[in-house]
Amino acid sequence: MAIDPLALTRQLVEIPSTTYHEHDAGVFLHEWLEQHGWAVERMPVPKPEQGTPGAEGGGERFNVYASQAGVTPEIVFSTHFDTVPPYFGLREDDAYLYGRGTCDAKGILAAQVAAAERLRAEGAKVALLFVVGEERDSAGAKVANLHAKGSRFLINGEPTDNRLALASKGCLRVELFAEGRMAHSAYPELGESAIDKLIGALGDIARLPLPVVEGIGESTLNVGLISGGRAPNVIADQAEAHLLVRLVGPSDETRKAILKAVDGRTRVEFSLELPFVQMRQVGSLPTMVAKFTTDIPSLTAWGEPFLLGPGSIHVAHTPDERIAKQELLEAVEMYVQLARDLVA
Repeated sequence: MAIDPLALTRQLVEIPSTTYHEHDAGVFLHEWLEQHGWAVERMPVPKPEQGTPGAEGGGERFNVYASQAGVTPEIVFSTHFDTVPPYFGLREDDAYLYGRGTCDAKGILAAQVAAAERLRAEGAKVALLFVVGEERDSAGAKVANLHAKGSRFLINGEPTDNRLALASKGCLRVELFAEGRMAHSAYPELGESAIDKLIGALGDIARLPLPVVEGIGESTLNVGLISGGRAPNVIADQAEAHLLVRLVGPSDETRKAILKAVDGRTRVEFSLELPFVQMRQVGSLPTMVAKFTTDIPSLTAWGEPFLLGPGSIHVAHTPDERIAKQELLEAVEMYVQLARDLVA
């Protein structure tokens, strides 16, 4: 049965599903896939800790896994159905669908469903895995990795402009905490500024030569958050900064360099790491390197990974999120061809 991926995208985008609030979209997917002859399973995902920002009022969370009853899949298509906030609904013109999730990643999800329907009709052993929580901590993917189904290949979907990713960068979250001693700002010699310590450490980190890998690119570093101090006339007794490094290889060298640059001026915590992933080319599909991270490092039990999807990461997470209708339709053909090439 042919599926219209544009129509399915429209339906999905009209259901708000910001991270922690994925319940209604999950119910829709479960019912829709069941109506189209798939054997559907819900994988419960724990709710976040009480007080987690943005989680208030969220319902039950679960991944959606759709398969052919009694068949061990060779290929599993996977993406996420949570989105970043804020939610805004669907609009369209002749060329594009606009709205939260159109390219990240509900349009991708719809294209994967349409491709899986075609492959199933050809007799392929194919299944679908749609997860929650990708935009925060990959909570759904981590749960799914405990319930793998024996597939040989995982085709993950993120916006890659319909190019097959040869690699995706990892990430390392770094948190710096500086401590000082309060004093009246008229007598700075009586205090010890935590902000001065933090600024000095950040300056030295910013000058670090980070790793570069030929054919992949360079590591990049962003100082995303800074806070500290009490008032302009008080020497700061505390300050902190949160950084994110995009990795192009193992993190050991980068961790050691950061610790050396800080030189004891602040406490350093490495609070999150998602590893760099290298993948292979298949067939004649155009290729790229994804500078962002995905759920792939958390889905290691689902087979050899591949990354491909319609849409541009440059408009994901923005007020102008959109996907070209023609590109979405072309993605269905590319997913089908990639799956055929993998099992040929």
